[in-house]
Amino acid sequence: MASAEDDFPRGGTVKKKSADSKIAVGRAQVDNLFQVNEPTENKKRKGRAKDESRSLKKQKSDDALMLNAPAKNLEILHTKNVKVGMLMLGCVKTVADFEVSVGLPCGLQGFLSIKNICDSYTKLLSDQLESDDAEICSLPHLFHPGMVLRCVVAQLDVTKGGSLSIQLSINPKLVNKSVTSSSLKAGMVLSGCVESVEDHGCIIDIGVNGTKAFLPEEAMKTEQNQLRELRLGQYLTCLVERVKNDGRVVSLSVNPAAVAQACAEPRQGWSLSNLLPGLLVKSTVKKVTKHGLLLDFLSSFSGQVDFLHMEPEPTSTYTEGLQVQACVLYVEPSSRLVGLSLRRHLLQPGSGIEPSPAEGDRIGEVLEGCKLAAMHHKSGAVLELPDGSPAFVHRNHLKEPNEPTNENRVYAAPEHTCRILDFSLMEQIHFATLRKSVIEKPFYRYQDLKAGQVVEGTVSVLLSHGMVVHLSDHIKGLVPRTHLSDIVLKNPEKKYAPGMKVKCRVLSVDPEGKKLYLTRKKALVESPLPLFLSYSDARPGRVSHGYVVCIKDFGCIVRFYNDVKGLVPLGELSSEPVVHPEDVFYVGQVLKAAVLQCDPERSKMILSFKAAVEGGAAEATEPHVDCDVGKRLEAKVVKKSVKGLEVAILPDEIRAILPTMHLSDHVSNCPLLWESLQEGDVISDAVCFNRVNLNITLTKKPAVRRILEEGAVAKDFSELTVGMQLVGWVKNIMPYGVFVEFPYGLLGLAPKSAMSDKFISDATTAFQLGQTVFAKVTNLDEEKRRFLVTLKISEVICPEGDVYTRLINGLQERKAVKEMLSSRDGAELAQSLAALSVGERLMLTVDSVKDSGAIFKSDRLTSATVLASKQHMTGVNLTVGQKVSARVLHVDLLSACVSVSVLPKLVGKKKTLNKGYRYTATVQHVDTDFAVVSLGDTAQLAVIQTRNHLNEVIIHESERLDVGRTFPVQVVEASCEELQGLPLVSWEHRAPQRQRTTSEGQAGSRGHRFGEFLQGTVRAVKPTCIQVTLEDGSKGSVHVSQVVEPSQVRVGSFPTSSVKVGSRVTARVIGGWEASSHRFLPFSHPRFTYTIPELTLIPSKLDENVDLPSVSAKEKLELYKAGDEITCFVSKFHADRRSLEVTTDPCVTGTVELLAMITDPKDAGHPEKLYKLGQAVRAKVVEVGVKPPRFVLSLTGVHKLQEGSSSLGIVTAVHPQLGLQVKLPFSNTGTASVMDLTDAYRPNQLSVFSKGQLVRCFLLCQEKEKWHLSLRPSRLNSKQPKAVKDPEVKTLDELQAGQIIRGFVKSVGEQGVFIRLSRTIIGRAQLQQATQYFVNSHSVLAEHLPPNSLLSTKVLSIDKEKEFVELSLLPADTGKPDVLPESLDLPLRLTGEQKQKHDLRQKRKRQLSEGEQKGEESQIPTKKKKEKRRAKADGEDSGVEVYFREEDEDEEAEDKPRRSKETPGSSGPSRLQVTAGFSWDEGLSALKPPSAAQDAESSDAEDQDRSEKTQKKSRRELEQQKKAAERALVQREAELMDPNLRPQDDSAFERLILASPNSSLLWLQYMAHHLQATQIEQARSVAERALKTISFREEQEKLNVWVALLNLENMYGTEESLKKVFERAVQFCEPMPVYQQLADIYSKSNKTKEAESLYKTMVKRFRQNKGVWLSYGTFLLQQGQSDAASALLQRALASLPAKESVDVIAKFAQLEFRYGNPETGRNMLDKVLTSYPKRTDLWSIFIDLEIKHGYQKEVRALFDRVIHLSVSAKKIKFFFKRYLEYEKKHGTAQSVQDVKDKAVEFVEAKVF
Repeated sequence: MASAEDDFPRGGTVKKKSADSKIAVGRAQVDNLFQVNEPTENKKRKGRAKDESRSLKKQKSDDALMLNAPAKNLEILHTKNVKVGMLMLGCVKTVADFEVSVGLPCGLQGFLSIKNICDSYTKLLSDQLESDDAEICSLPHLFHPGMVLRCVVAQLDVTKGGSLSIQLSINPKLVNKSVTSSSLKAGMVLSGCVESVEDHGCIIDIGVNGTKAFLPEEAMKTEQNQLRELRLGQYLTCLVERVKNDGRVVSLSVNPAAVAQACAEPRQGWSLSNLLPGLLVKSTVKKVTKHGLLLDFLSSFSGQVDFLHMEPEPTSTYTEGLQVQACVLYVEPSSRLVGLSLRRHLLQPGSGIEPSPAEGDRIGEVLEGCKLAAMHHKSGAVLELPDGSPAFVHRNHLKEPNEPTNENRVYAAPEHTCRILDFSLMEQIHFATLRKSVIEKPFYRYQDLKAGQVVEGTVSVLLSHGMVVHLSDHIKGLVPRTHLSDIVLKNPEKKYAPGMKVKCRVLSVDPEGKKLYLTRKKALVESPLPLFLSYSDARPGRVSHGYVVCIKDFGCIVRFYNDVKGLVPLGELSSEPVVHPEDVFYVGQVLKAAVLQCDPERSKMILSFKAAVEGGAAEATEPHVDCDVGKRLEAKVVKKSVKGLEVAILPDEIRAILPTMHLSDHVSNCPLLWESLQEGDVISDAVCFNRVNLNITLTKKPAVRRILEEGAVAKDFSELTVGMQLVGWVKNIMPYGVFVEFPYGLLGLAPKSAMSDKFISDATTAFQLGQTVFAKVTNLDEEKRRFLVTLKISEVICPEGDVYTRLINGLQERKAVKEMLSSRDGAELAQSLAALSVGERLMLTVDSVKDSGAIFKSDRLTSATVLASKQHMTGVNLTVGQKVSARVLHVDLLSACVSVSVLPKLVGKKKTLNKGYRYTATVQHVDTDFAVVSLGDTAQLAVIQTRNHLNEVIIHESERLDVGRTFPVQVVEASCEELQGLPLVSWEHRAPQRQRTTSEGQAGSRGHRFGEFLQGTVRAVKPTCIQVTLEDGSKGSVHVSQVVEPSQVRVGSFPTSSVKVGSRVTARVIGGWEASSHRFLPFSHPRFTYTIPELTLIPSKLDENVDLPSVSAKEKLELYKAGDEITCFVSKFHADRRSLEVTTDPCVTGTVELLAMITDPKDAGHPEKLYKLGQAVRAKVVEVGVKPPRFVLSLTGVHKLQEGSSSLGIVTAVHPQLGLQVKLPFSNTGTASVMDLTDAYRPNQLSVFSKGQLVRCFLLCQEKEKWHLSLRPSRLNSKQPKAVKDPEVKTLDELQAGQIIRGFVKSVGEQGVFIRLSRTIIGRAQLQQATQYFVNSHSVLAEHLPPNSLLSTKVLSIDKEKEFVELSLLPADTGKPDVLPESLDLPLRLTGEQKQKHDLRQKRKRQLSEGEQKGEESQIPTKKKKEKRRAKADGEDSGVEVYFREEDEDEEAEDKPRRSKETPGSSGPSRLQVTAGFSWDEGLSALKPPSAAQDAESSDAEDQDRSEKTQKKSRRELEQQKKAAERALVQREAELMDPNLRPQDDSAFERLILASPNSSLLWLQYMAHHLQATQIEQARSVAERALKTISFREEQEKLNVWVALLNLENMYGTEESLKKVFERAVQFCEPMPVYQQLADIYSKSNKTKEAESLYKTMVKRFRQNKGVWLSYGTFLLQQGQSDAASALLQRALASLPAKESVDVIAKFAQLEFRYGNPETGRNMLDKVLTSYPKRTDLWSIFIDLEIKHGYQKEVRALFDRVIHLSVSAKKIKFFFKRYLEYEKKHGTAQSVQDVKDKAVEFVEAKVF
């Protein structure tokens, strides 16, 4: 028999098949008879009138041939119409572990339980539960959302709410219940589940009794030729490929493309009883209504299409008689109602359905402004949503549940408000409701709930593990038992009852799993503290309520919301030590917890109960106030301490700290302000600068407050960068430096060397604690998160006007102190002192005069001390009681002391001051941060700061301001209102002189102001700048843009070349450069000076009457916009970045990338040659950036890419599928398809491109910020058209059927060869259109057609609607050679007449192979002679020769003389090989002569000779005839006596068995006879008869039959049947041989797992049997398990007797040589022979193995060892002979002589 049918044999006979076919015809006739009677029955049942009968007469005549009546009312499927047994098509919505939610037609929903999958899956679950297997194959492994299922309604349940719950089943035995084995036809599409996974495929349960369905391994491969992994119970939609043995064996395919294209046809015998949902049918529109369509399909059925399952096109597009393709949606067997669908997504069942809408999840949304689109009676309404998409409202949702139906009210409303209820996967439309009760619900689905939300619900039921609370009809949550109250309730039923309203807080919500957890703990529900919904909410210092979930020895684990949890270490549980936490805390306890540390990325958090208790008052109001760092606040003083003030932030009185040092930038003002503030005072303009561990720290330092408000701070260490300038304050002073603190708690170190530009010997005296400083970051230590700063004045930049601002702020702070002190009750003196001001004139009386000074009295200041120092009474004679006039210099409110001066030059008449004039100032009084000076002889006083810079360090006494010291000042304002009328002056503190190098060239320079005119000499001329030496010896610089008037600059010129070295120039200061970093400082304040001035030589700017505007770099950049053309100058070329740097101004720099620099690819090698330094160029602005002040320019005249233009690009990647990835100018990217690289395609087009290559591209279009490019010359040079060999195909309209076009292979899959015809068009050549050869798999084509292979193809058809192009690669169509080479020797695919002949032969072949010889005689009488003659020549016929004869009659003629030469005993190979013969007794009288037999069998010859007259035979002819009969008898007798001849029929075997009943050989031959005819059951019955017939004494004979039966069950039976036979054989035979035979059977059939399991059982049961261990070892080594074999050897040695060890080791060594590693076997034998050297049998085996597997060197060494053994001379002689034979065969003459010499030596040694 053919090997292809061994696994699934044919079986059956022609008679059986014809009988089945008659049954199928009979069923079809029954259906038709039922339909003919149906109109009469309907008419009688309904009792219609005669006129109605006449009106319907025509309709009945049209429907006379229909098997089911058309629907009377077209409406959607309602729940009331759903019945048990109804077949439906569904789509998986959600998948849980034990249940699948399935979307059904018309918005219905069903549920698929885990027990309703299939029988094999249910059995698997039972086995796994019994074995306690932790890993259960749950439903998510088998189903996924969007999966299309065929299901049946298994049960209809009623829920507690009264709604109907549809329970579904996909069990194939229920879904395909009406499908029988005889009705199976090739091309049918059935659903099934995987029943078992075999070695070469899967057994599929399709639910048809008596049918085995097999899915081959080849049919399980995906498009990528990867094997699809299937699980037991997995649902599949399969296509029936082949049906064998009258439907008992079916071959399936799961190819999605084949399944999607399969269409049900009438010839497949579909009836209403077996019609299945999901079938694709060709139908005809019978009637069109506004509510749907009536269709006719399969020539005898009618179905309906409701409006939900029609395509969105208008109904007018459907006309009667229109041919459409439809999908069966549901089948109701009792009413014979068939629902169909025309939706495109259902007409492709293999692809699945998109599980979510394209516009996103909208379920639960409330939409206003919806318009009524259509109203469908008895179904519902279609609304048009505001975005234009449709939504369906079921008729029940057009009104409230208790209201009557009123469609007119829906019509009357112009707009509607609806709520989206669900998204129907089957219809791909949203379902909505117009019920106000549903629209107004706060929660509709679980997604509407958020953790931490307070909700109200109704108690539903109390369970052992908690309480179920319903928030709405569809939403319920669980309150765990520990969350029913703040304490553990022993009897919760006493507190809660069903129906009770309760308030809860959401702990967590899982929308996908529909799980909601609530809490009833009052402390959590009413907690005012912030909620920790995520780890990012748990910032250090925050406090929240949490509940204990676990108590360990190392602490407690506290959980918050959304599974946010943290650990409270043992030391943070309480302020008191806690040894055993379980004694103090309990699970479920609610406590306040403060966050100490939190790592959101690792989801770890450290909490503290102790810190929460200590800071409990602060966090209680934290959620209700904004205390973010940097925001201005008002605070009330609560308590005063030595370190500062404890304040309460208003209005919520959050506790905070305001340190004393943070009251002012002036250290001397801080104690004054502290003293002036009292408890209850309100402080304004305070700013929070840090929050750590529940402590909020405020500051009133103006400098710190300003930078916090501006945001010029670093919030974290990660934001720090080297060179960043910060404002901070001195936190601590150490001998090696000072620590500077910054906002947000950052702390940096200023080393001693970086504290000042001066040399500091003692760091502790340079700064004061709390002093405000400017700092610049110099070093960062990322690992330790530390950084260094510098406080050098030369390194930091002081903001403009900082000196004056600080002075004014400091004096206003002192004024505020006076006001606060004077406002106190009983503070008359303070009020008097506060009224005094510096410079005020007083009339005093001298009270006493001393050498140190004088003391005065005043009527206004009775309790104050008024004194004048020695310096302020010099030259004035004072006597006690004298009245004098004095000037107030200083008022000390704390000590109530007033300092005055009686010097005549101060108390005289004041003179007017002139703004901008310089005066000589004399210090009159010094008070830490401030000093009072007199201005010349004007009698005017002014207040200055003792330090001009916050970072100024005074080391020497000479640097301090002392009374009497003079220095020049300049009047800024003659009278400043903020200074109470005192003048505002500026002065320069003499900085310590430091030596400068000559290169600095700044000796003696005081700096130059903005706008100042200077004279100088040109020192050097460079392309980008001119260096000038000024008259004071300092240096200046002139930028290339400041040489010539901008309007006179010519493109390509070099402006600096017009100036000569040594020439005198007049210049004007426009800016300056920072000396340390050479950074340009834009002009800001008019009085700011620069040490390195930036000059201009432009004549228009040198006019004294022209004021230079103060324009910053930011303002300059804001003047430019994209597309502006400007003049700029080349400043630098960056070779590493291949970019050009240009400038338009000293402070503005632009960048030009390579692609914006060149227009010719030839210039890409050295672009710097195109542009010289200092050259003037015209550029277009591409992009402007403010931070840093730079902008991107283009020198090609283009500033942006436009569609239809060309541009240069750089190849960044070459991808086989995408093509070229190209970098374009102006930060754009694009891709060039392989189809757009050239006008003439060539093989390996991408090979000519490489990464970094410069190409010119044509911009086709832009999609998603990426350009599609073309490199075709026809695109780039459209003005010079040339012949295009492969034109560009832009649309399908440019293609025509029959056109020859070239393209590139995209991929090769099971659906065919996909070929790129253009960038957007891909065609497909099916496998039969790809090659003229027959290929079994697409992998053959894939090997010879790699991606991007160039092919010529012919367009067969074009489907413009589906955008599908069918192609052909056949040589007959393209004129090119076949894509597969002839060297593969593949068979040609038959076409035309050849195929018809081949099909005819195959058909006849099947008929003859399944028929019996008697049937063949009656059906094909003309071929009887040929078969009869062949039967005479050949004694046996297995059936294969029948195919051979039928296929070609000519071959029969050629084979005839060859067969006549064969001996009668020759026979073909049989299925089972036997070695013994058989004999029987038969009388010669029972035999007929050959001629008689021939005449008896050949009726044809007799018929042909009937007309001829009988001629009388002569005596000679009669004698010859007699002799011929005798020879025939002799020959027949010889044949019967031939032991090799096998009987040909059952009767012959029965005669033989009667003669020899105990011969197992006969029984086995009898079994083989049935197996050749694929009669499996008959073969089993023969084996059972044999076991009963053979005598019990013939054990070996019976064993032979048992082995044959085991073989039969292994090949054709099931695992269960094989197991039963094996158990019986073990019971009736010796167990060990039966085990061994079954193990051999498993091994030969490649069932390694079963064989290994059986061997493990054998070595346990027969551990004393050496053969079992050797057999198991052989098996392991054959499987390549050498390590397992070694372990088995050790087990064998431990189990077997010691005397067997040597033999076992030797056997295992031989097995290693044969199946494993020869080196391992060599070592094993070597060890054995070392211990047992006299075992010459082992030596001989060792030598044989080495000769077979080893090298000559090893063999000779082994011979040398064995000839020196201490054994008998006879044995040594044997080895010498072998040694000599080996050398004669493999060695040389010398080696042969050496062996002889060794033999002589051995003999001589023995003799002597």
